Amino acid sequence: MQLPKKIIPTKLVKDLHKKSRSRKNIVIAIVLALLLVSFYFLILRDLPLPTKLSSSTTPQSTLIYDRNGKLLYNIYDKKNQTFIPLSNIPKSMQEATIAIEDKGFYQHGAVDFKGIARAAFSIVFHRQIQGGSTLTQQLVKSSLLTQEQTIPRKIKEIILAFATEMIYSKPQILEMYLNQVPYGGTAYGVEAASEAFFGKHAKDLNLAESALLAGLPQAPTQFSPFGAHPEKGKDRQIEVLKAMLDQRYITKDQEQKAEKEDLKYKKFTNEIQAPHFVLYIKDLLIAKYGEKVVEEGGLKVITSLDLDIQNFAQDAVAKEVDALPTYYHVTNGAALVTDPANGEILAMVGSKDYFDTEIAGNVNITTSLRQPGSSIKPINYAVGLLNKYSAATTFIDQPICFPNQGGKEYCPLNYDGKWHGLVQLRFALGNSLNIPAVKMLELNGVNAMAATASAMGITTFNEPQRYGLSLTLGGAEVKMVDMATAFGVFANSGYRINLHPILKITDKTGKVLEEYKPPLSPIFGKKVLPDGVAFIISDILADNGARLAGFGDNSELKIPGQTVSVKTGTTNDYRDNWTIGYTPSYLVVSWVGNDDNSQMSGLVSGVTGAAPIWNDIMSHLLKDRTPEPMSRPPDIIQKSVCSDTGLFTAPGGPPCPTRFEYFLKGTEITRGQLVTGDTQIDKTTQDLPAKGQTENLETKNVTVFIDPTGDRFCITCPHPVLMPSPTPTPAP
Repeated sequence: MQLPKKIIPTKLVKDLHKKSRSRKNIVIAIVLALLLVSFYFLILRDLPLPTKLSSSTTPQSTLIYDRNGKLLYNIYDKKNQTFIPLSNIPKSMQEATIAIEDKGFYQHGAVDFKGIARAAFSIVFHRQIQGGSTLTQQLVKSSLLTQEQTIPRKIKEIILAFATEMIYSKPQILEMYLNQVPYGGTAYGVEAASEAFFGKHAKDLNLAESALLAGLPQAPTQFSPFGAHPEKGKDRQIEVLKAMLDQRYITKDQEQKAEKEDLKYKKFTNEIQAPHFVLYIKDLLIAKYGEKVVEEGGLKVITSLDLDIQNFAQDAVAKEVDALPTYYHVTNGAALVTDPANGEILAMVGSKDYFDTEIAGNVNITTSLRQPGSSIKPINYAVGLLNKYSAATTFIDQPICFPNQGGKEYCPLNYDGKWHGLVQLRFALGNSLNIPAVKMLELNGVNAMAATASAMGITTFNEPQRYGLSLTLGGAEVKMVDMATAFGVFANSGYRINLHPILKITDKTGKVLEEYKPPLSPIFGKKVLPDGVAFIISDILADNGARLAGFGDNSELKIPGQTVSVKTGTTNDYRDNWTIGYTPSYLVVSWVGNDDNSQMSGLVSGVTGAAPIWNDIMSHLLKDRTPEPMSRPPDIIQKSVCSDTGLFTAPGGPPCPTRFEYFLKGTEITRGQLVTGDTQIDKTTQDLPAKGQTENLETKNVTVFIDPTGDRFCITCPHPVLMPSPTPTPAP
């Protein structure tokens, strides 16, 4: 007997099917969710925005130029990169890049699927490596992604390539590519590469140079003309030119001419010009804008430096230091050139050779603390003129000690080992005698000299109570840049003009951040000295006759046919040797010595050390220029004075040899006194007795001069030979 079939209700069957589909949907949903989560974490989570390709968000190097647009240095953190518009990139560079990297750039989209297939076919069947990435993909890969060869990275590249082409036009993409692709080393972008390889701006590249650079991004090290196999760079250039010919960017004649062209590469020496100056500028920029802006902000800095003058000054320093005999023990030198009328630094040579580690050449002497020696004396004498002393004021140069050094006597000596008797201020400054200078400071007061020096631009005289009377002989340290500012006051008729080494700064968008527009006259500066005082000091320093006794008629301080004011200085123990001279248009400071502060030989003086460097540079600057004597102010008058005492001839008084001297109106007064009468003298020397002497005296009728400090000198006593001082002190 057949059993009856079990009957299943239709509704139950439908319910079972629904549950089965629901479970499948849940599984599919879970799988999709897992895939989406995985895709997010593997691909999308760290995906950078294509907007970061814009030059406004990409770090750019800061460019420092000289006043004529010559590149001095490229400041960058990790990449040497400068953005320029596509209009500044020659067509030959654009076309060479497209020809060798992505010939269908303007025809296909973000990804060239035909190119990928063609590359795969070539690799599989011809075993030839051929790239399939578009320029857009290469831009994304080099600028936004790492260089790892993984599937997730490739997916990111494709996604970003599509996004990039949705945001930017083809010309914009080409512009970003040419500005960001690596060309080798730290050179990113065609502008940096053009400067690095050819020493020129990208806009000046020719076809042969463009073809060479266009071939580098595929393998910068392998194809570099400075690499281990420079012939590979040439082969790659020929490959680029052939691609340009095949794609009808150039003719056969152009291809052959470019292929045969002898490329002139930039010499790969130290990639910095005027290094001390450049780093000085960098410090100024960082102090104002911060390190990140300076290293990544794409600033364009036009400085006041004249690279031609800089190179001449650098050569002059190196040549003259090397020419000194070895027994002088001079290993280093420095120089600074400014335009005193506007404070612009035209040259800054911080050492004989920045890259010489044996002399610590990277130390910038122009901004370092050094003692100025007698080169500081003009400031002391300027204070004397302010105090109504004159260039005819006469000091007695004879042995003297001053009890002003904490109870210990200070007994200065002259550099030449002699005493000179009556010396007028003009000749005391001209011949750089020490004792008259110390007497002048005693009359002025140390505080007054320190205050005037500070007003003129010396920033280091902060504790005048420590210096004492040695301040006028260079007993306190200064900076060369400060000395240039201070001596500029003399050149500018009493106006202080601070140094202005930067002319213009623009940011990466071209916005002007700051600009220095030189004035037409120095009156924009701060008046710190009367023009009459500046004139008299400048006139003394330009008077070759006033320094005749100490330097001779044809010293290195004389520039034939020119009127130049100049002062030298050598410190105690011969550690620093200076020369500072100026006209209204140029100011030159030179220095020789040793960075470790070791002593030079005593044979080094103002005319054998720094002066030849100064003369070389100043002669070069003034060659074929019309002389510029200082203009005589209206408050300066000339009067006749006695050549020995500096006094005016009294009506009916004894005659005397005379000379003419300049005076500020109101200072034509006698600062010394001449007395004739019975006076006690030493029987043996027939001269005035020593201080406190009570024996071996007799009375005679003599003529005695009393200087402003009260010291006395017998004019009519016999002085067959001026006494030598025991140990000379440097001064000139």
